[in-house]
Amino acid sequence: MAVLKIVEEPSPLLHRTSLPIKTIDATIHKALDDMLETMYASSGIGLAAIQVGLLKRMLVIDLGEASESDTWAGKPLKIINPQILWTSDNQNTFNEGCLSVPQHYVEISRPAEIKVRYQDETGKYHEIHAAGLLATCLQHEIDHLNGITILNPPIRISQRDFVPVP
Repeated sequence: MAVLKIVEEPSPLLHRTSLPIKTIDATIHKALDDMLETMYASSGIGLAAIQVGLLKRMLVIDLGEASESDTWAGKPLKIINPQILWTSDNQNTFNEGCLSVPQHYVEISRPAEIKVRYQDETGKYHEIHAAGLLATCLQHEIDHLNGITILNPPIRISQRDFVPVP
């Protein structure tokens, strides 16, 4: 495993949309392992491939003991081609940091719970219902895959925010 260089703002690469992974092979496995090593070396809890210069839809997360869920505590997640299937109306607000935006923290409100479909490193599909810190971290890293950083967070609009025009 290797520690990779983290791409930092204001790099235009961070604002590009990552491409789906069609074939999961040894190159992808090595990249995921290197991403975990890089994340640990940087004291992070999540890292998207774009943050190490790879324009691929994959990310890693390890909340360690910080997880509210015993299911994921201490287990690193290697996530390929994630899709958010559902978000709750309830919001959580966290003061988020980012390895690509060192020394900056931004208060961001996001759905408190989400459901995500993804592939693991064997290509098998999974769905995860995440809440709390895991939900926030997943959304943060998926934002990276869509070219979004904490410096330009998306405005999330729910159906009830729309007002009919007479």
